[in-house]
Amino acid sequence: MATNVKWQNTMGREERERHLKQRGVTLWFTGLSGAGKSTLAVALERHLNSNNKATYILDGDNVRHGLCKDLGFSASDRVENIRRVGEVCSLFTDAGLIVLAAFVSPYREDRDRVRRLLPERRFIEVYVKAGEGVDVCESRDVKGLYARARRGEIPNFTGESSLCIV
Repeated sequence: MATNVKWQNTMGREERERHLKQRGVTLWFTGLSGAGKSTLAVALERHLNSNNKATYILDGDNVRHGLCKDLGFSASDRVENIRRVGEVCSLFTDAGLIVLAAFVSPYREDRDRVRRLLPERRFIEVYVKAGEGVDVCESRDVKGLYARARRGEIPNFTGESSLCIV
């Protein structure tokens, strides 16, 4: 770990929030693939933006195009994925944004680690459940992930070959 770094800040969170006329916060949507996390985040972002609120969506697929493109879906890669996203949430929340984070994030420990990165009452966890079992999620699965996981093509797939949300 680097020891010769210093946090650079010209403006505090409170000043940014006064300027934006909003409170920075992270809403963390968790649930199975196909549960509707991103759909809810997009709808909420549209509503908030129509009310002049500054937002940003962090979505599991989107961050794997850049920030986390070097990660797979092993248990350790999932932990690192959420750790990186948590750091981004912390920065964006500090900037005064309303962050809408949509991630399967099956491990409570990982979500709690993100929660600890943020000031008190700046992390709101939303569990998105689309019915009992995985049937509804699978019926919404436009990418065919559940079928691929069942065929063994996607190891460690939450809800199929890996543990569910805990």
